[in-house]
Amino acid sequence: MSIKSAIIAEIDQIARDHGLRVSPLTDDLVLVRSGLDSLAIAILVTRLEETLDLDPFTAAENFPSIVTLGDFVRLYEQSVR
Repeated sequence: MSIKSAIIAEIDQIARDHGLRVSPLTDDLVLVRSGLDSLAIAILVTRLEETLDLDPFTAAENFPSIVTLGDFVRLYEQSVR
């Protein structure tokens, strides 16, 4: 499973678990308009740390701007390299 697929699967699961309606999960989706609240995003980051064994937020030297879902996915993909 790719990192992007894992992220999308986790978002879908969190939305179901918390009764959230999320916008279509495209790369250009602005996260603050996605339907995910701050708790859902915190849960997402925690689950991704567990499932992918990645924490790009502590590993990043120059923390990038994350606006869209595509930005979020790229952050995780780049932390593998």
